Amino acid sequence: MKKYIYYIAALTMASFLGSCEDFLDTTSYTQKTTSNFPTTSTDIDMMLSGIYSTLNHINRQTCVNPFYVAEAASDDRFGGGGSADLAAQMTDKLQKVGVDPFEPFWEESYKGIYRANMLLEFVDNIDDWTDSSAKEQAVGEAKFMRALLYFQMAQIFGEVPMPLSSAAENLPKSPAETIYAQIASDLKSCIENMPNKQYDPNFSGHATKYIAEAYMARVFLFYTGYYKKDSLPLPDGGSIDKAQVITWLEDCKDNGGYGLVNDFRELWPYTNPYTINDYAYTKGKTAIDGSPLEWETDVNQEVLFATKYNVYGSWTDVSLSNMFCLFYGVPNTNNLFPFGQGWGYGPVTHNLYSDWTSEEPNDPRIHASILDFKDPEEGMDGEPDPIVLIEYTGLMQKKYISVTSKSNGNNVLYNSLMYGAQDNMQLGQTQDLIMMRYADVLLMHSELTGTADGMNEVRARVGLPPVGYSLDNLKKERRHELAFEGLRWFDLMRWGDVVTALQKQVGTSISNLGTATTMKEFGGGFAKRYEETGGFWPIPKAQLDLSDGVLVQNKGWDNTDSEFLGW
Repeated sequence: MKKYIYYIAALTMASFLGSCEDFLDTTSYTQKTTSNFPTTSTDIDMMLSGIYSTLNHINRQTCVNPFYVAEAASDDRFGGGGSADLAAQMTDKLQKVGVDPFEPFWEESYKGIYRANMLLEFVDNIDDWTDSSAKEQAVGEAKFMRALLYFQMAQIFGEVPMPLSSAAENLPKSPAETIYAQIASDLKSCIENMPNKQYDPNFSGHATKYIAEAYMARVFLFYTGYYKKDSLPLPDGGSIDKAQVITWLEDCKDNGGYGLVNDFRELWPYTNPYTINDYAYTKGKTAIDGSPLEWETDVNQEVLFATKYNVYGSWTDVSLSNMFCLFYGVPNTNNLFPFGQGWGYGPVTHNLYSDWTSEEPNDPRIHASILDFKDPEEGMDGEPDPIVLIEYTGLMQKKYISVTSKSNGNNVLYNSLMYGAQDNMQLGQTQDLIMMRYADVLLMHSELTGTADGMNEVRARVGLPPVGYSLDNLKKERRHELAFEGLRWFDLMRWGDVVTALQKQVGTSISNLGTATTMKEFGGGFAKRYEETGGFWPIPKAQLDLSDGVLVQNKGWDNTDSEFLGW
């Protein structure tokens, strides 16, 4: 059974952080205020749930969250969707639509940071902890989430205001060095002070010291790569060097209790027991070691950290449903079992498919990851009607897509049979969004150490022969293993490969509303847009206005070339 962490709806400032005392100096019995909340460790658990729920609210924001941007802006996928879906296509062109496309992501991120700051301010008032490790765990989870949210903000905007308390302040942007110093400090505190909680399926969705160690490596690689530095700064003037990051990552590898699942295909829901025997690609197949092929579910030893989803009954809050399965679903009226309907975002580029098949023609991850509607092995009865689609390539990804099963002659969501979720393509998607898995830990270890061991462990899982270490081999392995998992754009940024990769898209075949054409550049071209913006995105105008001049817009977003007006 899938293990769920129930994320409660985030408490609003009005109900969560009301005035300490009202004008009559009486106790409120109907609202949670700073005079009556938090007072117990149970209250701290509720606050943590509110912090974690930030990830759900960020991910429900179509096209303006880190996962979507990392996919659409990269060379592996186009924006797609229909002719009216300009927001789906804008990041693919390094452009924007309207004045405030990233306002929802900005607001939700700072809500989560605010909640984390509040918890850290109040946690010392709690005296009913079962033991000291329980308090250390709670503090560590709050610091981890603050670090994660600031890291996501820094990857999207570059430099942002960095409040570290709940006090209302009108702050300017903090320099990147200052932001990353705080991120590193929070993660370092997690690593040094959190209890040694190894992988436990019943603790899925919570941060641990081992997850912090993995994220320290991710942060280190992005900061040192993009900003051309040798180490991560710390607020006290110290730093974290590569050797320390490797030591922590090896602790995660050796002691965290994580490992690769048996078969790569078992990471993705199309191998669920209600679908596998009716889907041509998986029917009659066994795992790589000859054992039965079956989905490991969302909770397994390879997943370090994920945004959790839980949809039961008649819930209507879209933040509880994994909207990426809807965004990347198949717009069709044909029987394209087992893939359910959606909006057709994120078509896979021919460049990725051709590069992959030429570099590793025997790599089973190609067909485990990419849906080619014309591939007989897929057993499709057709393909989406291209007349309604923009930037259609005939290729989609399989990792995050609506998956159905057969039931009484009908196609229903697999999780409605497996978990009792509602059979609703918009509100019934329970698949967790993986944010860090063990394969990435192994690949980061190879990159940091310049050795092939971790990389070859990942390759061995899919039956590929070992290779010697080179940065080029490492880049290819990350592209193949981690395709469609919200990392490619940030990898290109830190390697300095953005312009070269994106310009290869120009002239590749696509279909717009049923008419064959080719991809072209917008706004003066990819090289110009990347040079102008540095790969970062616009600060919402509403925030600039509220700051009364304290905040300034990121470079490259005050000219007409930044506006995507459609094809």
